[in-house]
Amino acid sequence: MDHYDMLVIGSGPSGRRAAIQAAKLGKSVLVIDKGRRLGGVSVHTGTIPSKTLRETVLNLSGWRERGFYGRGYRVKQDISIEDLIQRLRKTLDHEVEVLQHQFMRNGVRSMRGLAAFKDANIVTVTAETGAVSEVGFDHALISVGTRPHRPTSVPFDDKRIFDSDEMLELDHLPRTLTVIGGGVIGVEYATIFSALDVPVTLIEQRDTILDFVDREIVDDFIHQMRDRGMTIRLGVSVKEVAAHEDYAQITLADGRVIRTEIVLYAAGRTGNVGSLGLETVGIEADARGRIKVDPETFQTSVPNIYATGDVIGFPSLASTSMEQGRVAACHAFGVKLPPPPETFPYGIYAVPEISTVGQSEEEVRESGVPYEIGVARFRETSRGHIMGVDSGFLKLIFALENRRLLGAHIAGEGATELIHIGQAVINLGGTVDFFVNNTFNYPTLAEAYKIAGLDAWNRMGQAQAEA
Repeated sequence: MDHYDMLVIGSGPSGRRAAIQAAKLGKSVLVIDKGRRLGGVSVHTGTIPSKTLRETVLNLSGWRERGFYGRGYRVKQDISIEDLIQRLRKTLDHEVEVLQHQFMRNGVRSMRGLAAFKDANIVTVTAETGAVSEVGFDHALISVGTRPHRPTSVPFDDKRIFDSDEMLELDHLPRTLTVIGGGVIGVEYATIFSALDVPVTLIEQRDTILDFVDREIVDDFIHQMRDRGMTIRLGVSVKEVAAHEDYAQITLADGRVIRTEIVLYAAGRTGNVGSLGLETVGIEADARGRIKVDPETFQTSVPNIYATGDVIGFPSLASTSMEQGRVAACHAFGVKLPPPPETFPYGIYAVPEISTVGQSEEEVRESGVPYEIGVARFRETSRGHIMGVDSGFLKLIFALENRRLLGAHIAGEGATELIHIGQAVINLGGTVDFFVNNTFNYPTLAEAYKIAGLDAWNRMGQAQAEA
């Protein structure tokens, strides 16, 4: 029986980072993945595919130039599903190649198969052929990711009704699309297909979408979606979903009926823990397959077994999952790390992008801290005008008492890149004066930080600044 210092189950962002970190510490590492290719959900059905699809759609549709040339403008008049899939295949091949090279360069071994715990130091691995072997380990990391939640009441058929993984297997662009679920995945796919001029309806049973994002940002985003013709149904639940030969039909709780060619059901995800044999070692998962861990070390209830990534729940971001994997590997082998910054950015790759870091206005108001807000509209920047951007804005929230930046929130082109300026200022304890006194490249969208900083600074008063 082979024995390793670190066994990693799953090769997504957190598993990959943990494996390489352990190898950098001179440890023997084996990664077991049930997929045909390394990379996990992130590479093959999640983060990378949806973002590649988004970029391809924006390039081929000419979406970014419509501020200049009008809503009828297109770079390619007849966009087919094959146009989208070609770029997707190239991107995924590249991602897998880079990952394989990283493992090879660092001496990380990989193995294909289904892993299940025999005890706290041994797993059994079942190969596709049915052959079973055993692997011993000192430490293990569970990073198996999640899969779309598929309630039995929804008749998924791969023809009319799809989950978010299956959407990548469409054989044509739909004439109409209805998305059930106003979370990150649902909103991203809804707006991507809308950018292709597909009529889209978005249904969310809660009164709003993206409820962890600043309300003003979400309100502006919903306005943009409706302005381009999307139908948004909020605060209403789905009573029934039915598939017919030529269409799907959704009946809402309020009696309304929606007919659509394709339905995307994107209401939640479930951890891939069913085959792990967690009960054998005494690790419990909740009803959605999420494993409880120590939030600082990522240890499960079994000290030498860790869990990271989407399988431990919120925030379920590739970026945070990578850091969780690194922290877990370091803790397993006694490497002490400084405490991480309290804030990290969220990126939502919708059309347009949304990104946020720090506290929302609702959270600041609830805390009772006196505050002031600064806002910059992208259309008011020279770079925004050059790009043809006619929407999008940056919102900064500052504490009045010490002038520190509490939150930065962006809806618009380039939001997921621009947010890192706000992240750095928050984590370094910066104030409104940083934005006012520093010079930004001109013309850039980043100049919006100075505009928003001045907007707040003028209301906060110079006397207070001098004090």
